[in-house]
Amino acid sequence: MAPRSHPTARQARLGAELRKLREAAGLTAREVAALLNSTSGQMSQVEAGIAAVSAERIRRLAAHYACTDVEFIDALAAMAGDRRRGWWDDYRGVLPQVNLDVAEAEHHATFLHEVVINYVPGLLQTPDYARAVFNYMRPELPDSELAPRVEHRIRRRSVIEGDQPTPYETIVHEFALRVRVADRQTSLAQLRWILDQIEQGHTSVRVIPTDQDGFAGADASMMYMGGPLPQLDTGMRDGPTGTLFIDAETQLKRLRTLFRKVEMASLDPTASRDFIHHMTKEL
Repeated sequence: MAPRSHPTARQARLGAELRKLREAAGLTAREVAALLNSTSGQMSQVEAGIAAVSAERIRRLAAHYACTDVEFIDALAAMAGDRRRGWWDDYRGVLPQVNLDVAEAEHHATFLHEVVINYVPGLLQTPDYARAVFNYMRPELPDSELAPRVEHRIRRRSVIEGDQPTPYETIVHEFALRVRVADRQTSLAQLRWILDQIEQGHTSVRVIPTDQDGFAGADASMMYMGGPLPQLDTGMRDGPTGTLFIDAETQLKRLRTLFRKVEMASLDPTASRDFIHHMTKEL
């Protein structure tokens, strides 16, 4: 199979986990390649996510690495064996790769925890709200690029809808709920949509009021996605160079701590629902 020119974030994560296992075993890529009758270059491609790896080879690698964590190896093998196309593949070559990576990561998550300060969370945005956000990009996007971005954002909601929705907890600042990215009608419809999702029971929304004491998390926006095992959790943050996917345990621990701190500064779900309902009355 030809090497991939642009591995997805999920493919890169699988390779990174294999590299961590090799390094924990104290082996070099050259030494492992010799055991598998391969080359160090091919091993490097596998660990970079550039070259595909089979579930069988993952189990062979685990044996050479003396890894006895059966559940972890099974999870890695499942990642390698799952090569089905997802709905996000419809946008390959249309949208930036990171958009596809985000949708794929959300699709495979066992739970989703999110903190949003400046905008309504993407998973809760209405089409009109999303269109207003993308319309603000500079330079302005032609409709041929604007329409698929809006469509893609709305299709992402599939993870929190349907027969088996992924548990989703989001903390959003009052500022994000009050800013009118479009007009009054769009804002009102957006707030009502959030209330509808809360009533469905699979989405938990907590609000941070602007007059809340002790909140200094203006840069706290983040997404934390549960993996099939805690070792395969994934964090996501927007940085100066774009969206960053996080898999190092130390950084994941920091994100978990950050989420708990922000949660302490927010209203509980019931009070948050009432808060949003009151905002609709003000509009």
